[in-house]
Amino acid sequence: MATPKSAPAPGPSAPTADPRRWLILAVICTAYLMVGLDLTVMNLALPSAQDDLGFSDADRQWIVTAYALPFGSLLLFCGRLSDVIGRKETFLGGVAGFVIASAVGGAANSFAMLVTARAFQGAFAAMLAPAVLALVATTFIDPQEKSKAFAVFSGVASSGAALGLIIGGALTSALDWRWCMYVNVVIGGAALIGGQMWMRKQPKAGARMDVPGVLLASVGMFCVVYGFSNAAEHSWSTPSAWGYLVVAAVLLIAFAAWQSRAANPLLPPRIVLDRNRGAAYLTVFFVGIGLFGIMLFLIYFLQNNLGYSAIKSGVVLLPMIVFTTVAAGVGAVKLLPKHGPKPLITLGMLLNAVGLAWLTQIDAHSSYAADILGPTLAVGFGMGLVYSAAARTGTAGVAPQEAGIASACINTGQQLGGAVGTALLNTIAATAASGWLDSHVTGKPTAEQLGLAAIDGYTTVFWWCAAFFAFGALAAGVLLRSGPLPAPAEAGAPQPTEQSESAHS
Repeated sequence: MATPKSAPAPGPSAPTADPRRWLILAVICTAYLMVGLDLTVMNLALPSAQDDLGFSDADRQWIVTAYALPFGSLLLFCGRLSDVIGRKETFLGGVAGFVIASAVGGAANSFAMLVTARAFQGAFAAMLAPAVLALVATTFIDPQEKSKAFAVFSGVASSGAALGLIIGGALTSALDWRWCMYVNVVIGGAALIGGQMWMRKQPKAGARMDVPGVLLASVGMFCVVYGFSNAAEHSWSTPSAWGYLVVAAVLLIAFAAWQSRAANPLLPPRIVLDRNRGAAYLTVFFVGIGLFGIMLFLIYFLQNNLGYSAIKSGVVLLPMIVFTTVAAGVGAVKLLPKHGPKPLITLGMLLNAVGLAWLTQIDAHSSYAADILGPTLAVGFGMGLVYSAAARTGTAGVAPQEAGIASACINTGQQLGGAVGTALLNTIAATAASGWLDSHVTGKPTAEQLGLAAIDGYTTVFWWCAAFFAFGALAAGVLLRSGPLPAPAEAGAPQPTEQSESAHS
């Protein structure tokens, strides 16, 4: 008779909520804000850094590329590393390394020193990015709390790049380009102290490192990012572009083949073959391409054609950031638990497509209120809906020992999209501008004609970005399952899975 009363009692392996989980979330978001900022914060500071350090126009691209190469190529390795050595350790190591690299970059007295610091920033960002998303996924147990946590994180993740433009412009105008690096010492120092104080060690997940997989994936991703960077800087016909892309294709095909037979694969095929997770990774890939169109070509238009200063061109993006944050909160807390990711991602991608198509109406006489505000608000709301659903869906349903690598797939998709967007959209813009000049100008073009040609290049890019977003909406509508995410992905069940899989290994 007494047995039924004692049966419901939770076993010793039942997970308990960390009482400091909201403080931990604040630390996580602070650290990830630093990573998001550095995707763009140096863009507006490049002319000042170039004047100070005396490097050439051809070398400017390397300030961006040096960050992107290790970031994109090491994400999968670092995602698994967080599963192997522990997420707190990976998080603290990533933050500490990023802070040191930023301090060195701020003190740089030569081009080589700055590029080296940027490369180390990218490497430690790759260490940090998968750990933070995995920490959000594993720190929160209650489904409602997890929804709120992902809402906050999604707002930070989706607005970091735009905030980087604002902060980069403000620091460069008010202080010095070096503060675009030093600001990370302040932000990262706060995250490092908070992480050391409030994060507790998570039990080892029992994951193992797949060394051949690491080599194939890391070198393959390096070749992808480097190949696309060279295509953007030079030409698609140069061996440094297509040659590296061919090598990348061979290595990544070999990586996929190896993962299907490796005893402890770096990226277990079941992670990406799940319809929901695979669609989430594909979605952020298209977002990476389209976001590049907004962050780069819209800034070009504002500064070069409308005459906005660096700080003003960043500030006018603030309404978009607000809409992104609001949509991320509403999507993650109110809509995703009830309706699942399919309607959110599909609608968000369609809103992005509408916003980019709307931007194609710009011309030399455009104004911010009439021609820029509306499209950027549409894109901001769409991005918020997409991020709130994709970040949660990309880590849903995986065992604790695979949360890091699943998180890395989210970041890898966005980085690949950014690399493709850098090369493809630059080429599209240059080709469209040249075509406009060929058909409208005889002889040497005037400054006004060059401006009109540039605008034609921008609008062509916006049409292409709208097409990418529309295709992403179609892919999400086809691949994503209808209805809410499965309940087992939300909480208590993973603990026994972790133990059983550890026993097998």
